[in-house]
Amino acid sequence: MRYKGPLPKRVVDPVNAWLMGLRSSPRWGRLVSGHFTVVTYTGRRSGRTFSLPVAFRRDGDLVTISVSMPEKKMWWRNFTDEGGPVTLHLDGTDRPGHALARVGDKGRVTVTVRLGNGRNSV
Repeated sequence: MRYKGPLPKRVVDPVNAWLMGLRSSPRWGRLVSGHFTVVTYTGRRSGRTFSLPVAFRRDGDLVTISVSMPEKKMWWRNFTDEGGPVTLHLDGTDRPGHALARVGDKGRVTVTVRLGNGRNSV
């Protein structure tokens, strides 16, 4: 039987800490920063601020995050329906944006972030 719940915190936290450290590393940071960013957001229900590393693709002011194993992750659910505000650490600075999560064919989840302060359609 397959495990269907969220990934255990004892597994996720060390991996996220390792990726965050790799991004800020003088040796590897420049290379890794082109593929990984840090998403900072406020939880809809908890009101707490969270930061986590994610892989991304960028095209100008449009950033696309493909969520792997979305059934085991909870963070992207904060951006369903109308979406919500996020901050992405790009090019050495924090950039505000509006994120919108969409569930596509076969349960694939994509979070699209429009950088800037407005809520332009994504």
